[in-house]
Amino acid sequence: MKALLFAAGRGERMRPLTDTCPKPLLKVRGRPLIVWHIVNLVRAGITEIVINHAHLGQMIEDTLGDGSQFGAQIAYSPETVALETAGGIAQARHLLGDAPFAAIASDIYCPHFDFSQLGAVLEEEDVWGNPHPPAVRDLAWLYLVKNPAHHPEGDFALQNFSIANTGAPRYTFSGIGVYRPELFDHIVPGESAKLAPILRQFADQGRIGAEVYAGDWTDVGTIERLAQLNAPLSYGK
Repeated sequence: MKALLFAAGRGERMRPLTDTCPKPLLKVRGRPLIVWHIVNLVRAGITEIVINHAHLGQMIEDTLGDGSQFGAQIAYSPETVALETAGGIAQARHLLGDAPFAAIASDIYCPHFDFSQLGAVLEEEDVWGNPHPPAVRDLAWLYLVKNPAHHPEGDFALQNFSIANTGAPRYTFSGIGVYRPELFDHIVPGESAKLAPILRQFADQGRIGAEVYAGDWTDVGTIERLAQLNAPLSYGK
C-alpha cells in the first residue's frame, strides 16, 4: 500500500508561524508534524509515500529529501496553487498506482495510530471468500473521532460501519482514510476539488465505510492547540 500525505495547505489560522514555515513542518514535541506520520507509516510497513505541496513546498522537499533518512521512499506532487484534498489526490494519481491507498492530513497529531491496519479495510472479498461486486463494494474507509470542542456538530453519522449524512451518533472525520482510485476518476488533474462532497455523494449509496478511532488525536489547526501540545504538562499524556 502507498500513502499520500496532504501538505499543500496555506495554514492561514497558524499565521504568522506559517509565513516562514509550512504547516506540516511545525514541530510537536520536537518533531515536525509530518514526520510523526512518516515514522509511524514506516513502522507499519508502508514505505512508499507521496507528499503533495504548494505553499513553501521546497522547504518540505529540502527537509524530508527522498525519505531514506526515515527508511521511506518519498515522491512529491507539487501544486502551483493548492488544489484542495480531492484535487490533490487527482493530481497525484500517477504516483499512487491502481490499488487502494491511504491519504492522511499532515496537520493532525495522532502519535499512536496503527497504520498497519489500513491494508485490510477495503477487502475485495466477503467473509465467505466471494468477491464483492464492483458496484456495491466500499469506495473508501474513513476513521472518525469523537467531536472535538471546536467542531461539536461533527461531520458524519455512523451506522453499521458506514457513514451517513444524517442521523446519530455523529463523529468528526479524523483526516485518515483509505480510498479506491476510481473514486476520483471524474476529476481532471490540475482541477481544484474538495473531498467532502464526494464522500457525501457516495455515503447516500452506503459505499463509504468507517470506524471510530479512540486514541490520542488533535487537529493542530490553531497556534493555541500547537502550544497546548508542546506545553510541559502535556508530556507523557
